[in-house]
Amino acid sequence: MAAMTRARADTGNKVVGGVVGGIAGGIVFGLLMAWMGMMPMIPSMVGSDSPAVGWLIHLAISIFIGVTFALIFGERSATYGAGLLWGALYGAIWWVLGPLLIMPALLGMPLFMINSTTLMSLLGHIIYGLLLGLGFVWYTTRRSWPRPA
Repeated sequence: MAAMTRARADTGNKVVGGVVGGIAGGIVFGLLMAWMGMMPMIPSMVGSDSPAVGWLIHLAISIFIGVTFALIFGERSATYGAGLLWGALYGAIWWVLGPLLIMPALLGMPLFMINSTTLMSLLGHIIYGLLLGLGFVWYTTRRSWPRPA
């Protein structure tokens, strides 16, 4: 019984770590998207042009991706180095899934279009993933930044 309670607490800690990392990465990535003029594409996926709707959708997606990161890569992301590595990889995976596949499919655009906009999006997704990994490790280890060697 104690082992099951501990496993649930560990899973809960990882999920919250994914939320924390997802929000941190989502805010920075959202600011980059706004600066690059890409944020209006987000609310257009649901037929809106509201910046508030765009931010809500973007942060909801960021949290979802953070939680799935925690569940998939949480065990592998016990150190800052591992969190950065897995976070960057997961960000790149979501670049393929999001702007190259899901978003174009929803907006009736060509799939897997590589251009300057999608390449800038790749950079944003990697930055998001790096911050996701850092936030996750910071929260789940509860150590001060930077973590002592």
